[in-house]
Amino acid sequence: MLLAIAQVQAQTVQVEQTIDSVAIFIGQQAHVTVGVTADKGSQVTFPDWKPRTYLVPGVELLAIESDSAEADNGQMTHRRRLTITSFDENLYPLPPVEVKVGGKPYQGNQLALKVVTVDVDTLHPNQFFPPKDVQKNPFLWSEWRTPFLLSLLFVALIGLLVWLYLRLKANKPIIASIRIIKKILPHQRAMKAIDQIKAEHMTASEDQKEYYTRLTDTLRQYINERFGFNAMEMTTPEIIQNLQQSGDPTMIGELKDLFETADLVKFAKYSTLMGENDLNLVNAINFIDQTKLEGQPTEERIVPQLSDDDKKAQQNRTLIKTLLWTLAVVEIALLAYVLYSVVQLI
Repeated sequence: MLLAIAQVQAQTVQVEQTIDSVAIFIGQQAHVTVGVTADKGSQVTFPDWKPRTYLVPGVELLAIESDSAEADNGQMTHRRRLTITSFDENLYPLPPVEVKVGGKPYQGNQLALKVVTVDVDTLHPNQFFPPKDVQKNPFLWSEWRTPFLLSLLFVALIGLLVWLYLRLKANKPIIASIRIIKKILPHQRAMKAIDQIKAEHMTASEDQKEYYTRLTDTLRQYINERFGFNAMEMTTPEIIQNLQQSGDPTMIGELKDLFETADLVKFAKYSTLMGENDLNLVNAINFIDQTKLEGQPTEERIVPQLSDDDKKAQQNRTLIKTLLWTLAVVEIALLAYVLYSVVQLI
């Protein structure tokens, strides 16, 4: 490519006219650039070019582009880029472009454009062929083999996914929930039973045997839960002996009198004296109140224990879920790759 440059200086104004190619084939395009460097604020006027007109006879002006940029020493460079073409073989002179800066005319230099035609062999017209149509690519198994095999793998994995899902659905989850139940303390249960005895006015009842049976059963149950030995199956001497061995001498004498009176009433048809029933009830309440344990938990947390079969079932469900998610990700990746490959081949 030959670059022809002309510079004309007049005071502080420079006009530069270039062409990017001095020779083109018929119908090709070339570009003529006209640059004007002048002081900032100067009024620069280019010729009134219009697209789809002739720059010179035989040379058509196709498009015009403009731009500006700062230059050195406080000046600006204004450019016009002209796209030209020609459809006639010839050598065209391009006259200097006249530009006005501040009303004064300035010119570049004359350029030239040579337009040449393509050599055509007119002696052998039979060698000219019309444009060919778009041809379809031939089917090659080597190109389609990988997407086809991956499609088969995709279908096989779909079947495996369905089978694993059915296995997961049939293998019901093992729900091992932790239960928290309210726990009634021994002294609370005993006092509730005694309150029931009081509410029924059993101390004044004629059936003293039932009264002492319920009262001693309440005490035996309390002793069983509080001191840890089976008072329900023991005689009065055995209960007193175990209480003494436990190291708690609280009201043992009063408790012994109560149990002995109850034995006489239940087995010897003994009739208690006036006020004796009330006294024994008070002694029972005092014994419970003085031997109760404070600060005990009122709730019990029950954690179910899973059997070996349940644990194995949970492990199987976790394994199946992991396989399902992994296969789902692989399936999505396979489908995306197969579709991409097919689109590339079509």
